[in-house]
Amino acid sequence: MEKNRMAIVLIILGIIVLAFPLLGVLPFSILTGLGVIVLGIGLILAGYVDMKTSKALGIIEIILGVIAFILGVGFIVDPSLFTFVASLFIYLAGLILIIVGIAALISRPRGSRWNGIVALILGLIYILFGYLIKDPKTLGILIGLWLVITGVLLLFQKNY
Repeated sequence: MEKNRMAIVLIILGIIVLAFPLLGVLPFSILTGLGVIVLGIGLILAGYVDMKTSKALGIIEIILGVIAFILGVGFIVDPSLFTFVASLFIYLAGLILIIVGIAALISRPRGSRWNGIVALILGLIYILFGYLIKDPKTLGILIGLWLVITGVLLLFQKNY
């Protein structure tokens, strides 16, 4: 019975997010922002501690910590920055998959040919999704669809 309640909650949340797509992006943006802020603070503190052993390492950690802190605040203040960074990472993963796929197709071993084709197809799909989620509303719609689909699958899942 508990599983059914969770499924219904997921479906209702998914429908709400589909109706208001930015509501789906906002929690992810805020939670990611908080996590990146904590990471930034940790890097800054580690940088101060590591200054005693290695000034170069300490300075690098402090710089990375400040960048992470600013990025985390940006995620909280502007969810479109979160979608931009998510889109950028997905684009990069797609490009890497395409490069790996081309390299596998050019090489001569038999097994790598199919791996290359699969990598190319996945790379193109990643680039398509990277393009789609540049818009926060589209990312919100994808999140809403994911919630609804997960809820429906959970609702029809058999108990063992």
